[in-house]
Amino acid sequence: MTNDPRSLVITGASSGIGEGLALAYAAPGVHLTLTGRDRARLMDIARRCEHAGATVTARLVDVTEQTAMADLINEIDAVHPLDLVIANAGISGGSGGGGEDEAQARAIFEVNFNGVLNTIWPAITVMKARRRGHIALISSIAGLTPMPGAPAYSASKIAVKAYGEALNGALKPFGITVSTILPGFVTSRITAKNDFPMPLLMTPERAAQRIRRGLERGRISIVFPKRLAAIPWLIGLLPPRWRIWILSHAPKKS
Repeated sequence: MTNDPRSLVITGASSGIGEGLALAYAAPGVHLTLTGRDRARLMDIARRCEHAGATVTARLVDVTEQTAMADLINEIDAVHPLDLVIANAGISGGSGGGGEDEAQARAIFEVNFNGVLNTIWPAITVMKARRRGHIALISSIAGLTPMPGAPAYSASKIAVKAYGEALNGALKPFGITVSTILPGFVTSRITAKNDFPMPLLMTPERAAQRIRRGLERGRISIVFPKRLAAIPWLIGLLPPRWRIWILSHAPKKS
């Protein structure tokens, strides 16, 4: 773990938390590798990071493409040995009305979990050889308890949370820290589609500050805002029947 990373990879950097993190870390002497799906937005963020003094590699790479992600990580690490990799890319989907279908559920898991594996494992391989490095996985407060209103999304984020916490213990002997991040509602293209109240909604800039501060302190779990996180945590302590009944009445994404 390093308090002052000089070479970073951030996936899903074209909006939301990824955008906020890219701009938060942009500074002279820093090399940022940014991926995203929206070329125009990604290039704009890359230019803004360069204006702040960073050097930037911006690529349209789908995190579900295992070979492409491995090639990118190895290419960058050969020139700019990686200090910090943030697996941020994620998707959600509508679950109101008739609920999510099989294709939607599979797509969410493919990006939110398999995309994380495709991002971090090439980095873990090179970090192991150096016996140092920091991996950060973006989960969600929705990963604190199964949400009937978003089955695949909450389950995929639960999987990321559990995997990250277990992986931290497994990689500690190799000098690698794994941090798992569980943010609440953050302004992004995902939350823009929510047509229900989002308590304690925060900007990507503020979320990035929280995340960076937690990573600099080497925290294994970074959860915010605490007041919002307390709700699913407490509900999760209830018997499953009660928990499911309560959460089934929560707002759903249209």
